[in-house]
Amino acid sequence: MPLIPEEPQIHESVPGPRVTPAAGRTAPTPRPVPGPGPRPAPKRPGVPGPSRSSATAPSQRTPRDAAVNAPAAEAATASQAATTAVADAAAPAASAAPQIQLIPASVEGALDAADEAVDLLLDSGRAPGEILVLTTGDPHPWAAHELSFGEASYWAQHDAGDDVFYAVAAAERATTRPVVVVAVNGGADEVVSGALPTAMARAGVLLIICGDPQRINAVISTSV
Repeated sequence: MPLIPEEPQIHESVPGPRVTPAAGRTAPTPRPVPGPGPRPAPKRPGVPGPSRSSATAPSQRTPRDAAVNAPAAEAATASQAATTAVADAAAPAASAAPQIQLIPASVEGALDAADEAVDLLLDSGRAPGEILVLTTGDPHPWAAHELSFGEASYWAQHDAGDDVFYAVAAAERATTRPVVVVAVNGGADEVVSGALPTAMARAGVLLIICGDPQRINAVISTSV
């Protein structure tokens, strides 16, 4: 099923390494839509309940009416209980798949869009260690810089789990985090089609994909 780009409402900021966009990257980077956040939604104040004066007076019921209606009431109660049980049993399965959001971006602007998504996620209250950023093309500049000091140091930061982590989509050592952001910044269609289901498996509650909507929808219809 094709994904429809969503307009963002979250305001989040990125802890961890900040990278200045490379020169020549001019594509605009739309803001991501807010995903499931850690804070509960506030109650809506000022919603009046029904007035006592407008309530309909209870109708008079005879003992005969009560006896006739009792079996129907019991059947309705049993039906409602069965429906609730089915809904409760289905709830874990329904919540197992992460929410997917698509942020339109060109190949050149995908990294910028991913960085902005991370900023907004952090601004909305996400902890840095809850976010994993994957790239389908060149590594994120932060990942390239950290890898220059050796893989042991690089993966030690991943294992610590206290900051945003950046890796290529094919990195097998990258583990599950609540939020996964994928920058479709290059790579063949086979790479992208393989990266999306892998990213979905790693995302606990939210998967954000930054890239060309037509290309992503073409691959996502057969891979995710």
